[in-house]
Amino acid sequence: MTRCPLSRIRTRPLFLSSWTASTATAVAWDGEPARPRPLSPVNWTNDVAEITLGNADKGNRMRDALLGQRVLITQSLEFMGPALCDVFREQGAEIVASVASLSALDAPAQVVRDAGHIDILVANLAHMAPVTPVTEVSDREWREVFAALVDPLPRLIRAATAEMMLRRSGKVLVIGSASALRGMKRASTYSAARGAQLAYVQAVGVELAPHNIQVNAIAQNFVDNPTYFPPEVQANPRFQERLKREVPLGRLVSAREDAQFAAYLCSPAASCFVGQVFPVCGGWVVR
Repeated sequence: MTRCPLSRIRTRPLFLSSWTASTATAVAWDGEPARPRPLSPVNWTNDVAEITLGNADKGNRMRDALLGQRVLITQSLEFMGPALCDVFREQGAEIVASVASLSALDAPAQVVRDAGHIDILVANLAHMAPVTPVTEVSDREWREVFAALVDPLPRLIRAATAEMMLRRSGKVLVIGSASALRGMKRASTYSAARGAQLAYVQAVGVELAPHNIQVNAIAQNFVDNPTYFPPEVQANPRFQERLKREVPLGRLVSAREDAQFAAYLCSPAASCFVGQVFPVCGGWVVR
């Protein structure tokens, strides 16, 4: 068997992000260490990723990861909507930023129709989390939260994926919550609704994967956003103490960090992920 030096092999590299490492070292097949090579984030050219890792503090980031992609982002003024729109535009996407209410039965399908052709659906659904003790949760509260966070989801995906299935290409990303992954007091309604979202993503993801449609979710908490962590909450000393106590990162994940990860999950580099739930919460949950 002939050994071939690593330097003679051309490969298509895996995606590695600037937050995973600052350098990478390879070992050649002949046992000699290859010369360390600085790497920078992804740059797609002719469907091939040019990937490098660099120093995070130098501001390295993905480039043109979504070039030519048309993306529908729902509730674009709430939750992660503003950051998603900004970062996805930077990555070359054409954004359809919807501010329409999704509560009516036919509203999600109408939003998709109005958007026209889309390559990617980002289901960004927000509703204020009630803090009701479990013994006092009313049927009205339960239905209102599920109507806002759960009911629109299958309607959006049903409408958006019909065309994706015909052309055998598409991506769906649900912006969910890590509250479904860790128990919290006085959050039973909200956690149950967010949990339903994640269970739905896992089931739909494996069903649509054979059609070359990737459906995944981000389960986040302690991410800077105007809906759940407005400035007045962040300035509260009790919240700051809770942050230090519960979040290993010791700070909020920035909206930009979260949106950049979302952009990666919607890029061609992430086409291997199927029905997966990715916690983004500074270590608040790790599963």
